[in-house]
Amino acid sequence: MTEGSDWVSASDLAEYSYCPRAHWYREHPPAGFSPRGSVRSLRRGQRFHRQELGGELRREAHAGAYVALVLIGIAFVAAALYLGGLR
Repeated sequence: MTEGSDWVSASDLAEYSYCPRAHWYREHPPAGFSPRGSVRSLRRGQRFHRQELGGELRREAHAGAYVALVLIGIAFVAAALYLGGLR
């Protein structure tokens, strides 16, 4: 939200959905704010989000692979049962 306004902008919503903490800090800067410290904090935050997002994407990729393996296994068992019943 911009200072002194009741309106919420699209960038406010995007920032909040990406990282609520970053949005809160932008709206409520800490006491003793220093640009040098904020750059270090920004870099740490960017590293954190990259690591977290990378881990989440890997987990999603692995979940898809597990589902595919289970479906292949089920198809194999069904085919074996069908072919076994033909004898």
